[in-house]
Parts: sequence; structure tokens; C-alpha cells
Amino acid sequence: MREIVFDTETTGFKFSEGDRLVEIGCVELVNRVETGATFHRYFNPGRPMPKEAEAVHGLSDAFLSDKPAFHTAIDELLDFLGDSPLVAHNASFDFGFLNGELGAAKRDPISLTRMVDTLAIARSRHPGAKHTLDALCVRFGIDRSRRVLHGALLDAQLLSQVYVELMGGRQIGFGLDSAPAEVTDTVEIVAPLRVRPPRQFSASEAELAVHAAFVGTLKDPLWGQSPT
Repeated sequence: MREIVFDTETTGFKFSEGDRLVEIGCVELVNRVETGATFHRYFNPGRPMPKEAEAVHGLSDAFLSDKPAFHTAIDELLDFLGDSPLVAHNASFDFGFLNGELGAAKRDPISLTRMVDTLAIARSRHPGAKHTLDALCVRFGIDRSRRVLHGALLDAQLLSQVYVELMGGRQIGFGLDSAPAEVTDTVEIVAPLRVRPPRQFSASEAELAVHAAFVGTLKDPLWGQSPT
């Protein structure tokens, strides 16, 4: 089973109000184990970066000025995504920008039936708890020390570990879902039983004499006192 965990960084919150996607990071999972295959690109949004957004992800106008526009990487991105389920945290946000950019380039949107939202999964499995990516990393003991700022590829890598934990851990990667091995006729070889002769532990006459001599040296032994 192939799945793609992905994250995006943007200039703001709403594509419909002129915000644009500036970074995407994707991580490939097969049977919920990372394969090492990733897709990561930065994009020039064609508009100024708001200071509030730059404070979140650190992507400035100067950094993005020489990056390509989103439409130049569409075919490469879609080839990487294939027809796999797409996993994201608060997935409607990321799908909104991804499909917004595809629509602006006159390309078909990605079906929402492929969307897997880890935020919804976390809320259903841990109601009342914090469900941010940071909080879930803490819950599952996932190292997030490199996450000083938001970054699409790093966040996708962290989210892939969170997703595996939300779905029950790495049992699927250990082959527990594989078919049982075929049972064949076997011959059991049993070694002959070895019976040892019983041992005698009775004291000898000499040992009894030594013991009696020792007891005779005891003064006021407990077993010689009358009960009070």
C-alpha cells in the first residue's frame, strides 16, 4: 500500500483571496514505512510575502525571488503523487491550495476522496487533547528538535511518523498482515527418556555420632526448655 504524506507552506490562509503556495514537501510510505523517496520544491508566489507568514516559515521575498512558478513543476509533482492516498494535517487547507494552484494552471483538481486528514484522526482517537503537529510529536515521543520554523518537507517527515502512530504503530511493517505460512506434515523426533536411579540421603553412623557430639556441647538449647 503506497501513501504520500505531504505538507505545504503558503503566503496566507486563503487561496481565494490571493494567497499562494510557496513550498511543498512529500514523503512516500509503502505499508506505512518510509521508503526514502521524497519530493520537495519552493515556488515563487508572484506576490509579496506577508511578514506574518514569513515569521512562521522563514521564506522571504529575497529567498523565493529566483524560484520557479508552481506550474513549472506540476507534471513532476503529479508523477510523484500518482494515484496514492494523500495524507496531510488539516488536509482541507493543503488540498485547497494544491487544487487552487492546479486550477489556476488549467489542470484537473485532485479528488478529495484521496484525502486522509490526520487532524480528524487525532481528534477522534484523542478527544480533548491538543492536536497540533508539535503536540502529537510530544505524545508519541517523536524528535522535533529540528523544527525551529515550519518547513514543508520536515513537517511531512514528522507527520509521517505521527500518522503511523495514529494508525496503530509499525505492526503493518512487520508483516503481521501477510498470509499465514503453509502448514506441511512434520515428523517429531523425541529423544529417549533417561531415568536416573534414586539417591539415598540417610546419614551414616559416623555422621550421626558427630552430630550427637555437637549437640552435647550446646547449653540450654531451645528444644530442651519447657513451655511457659
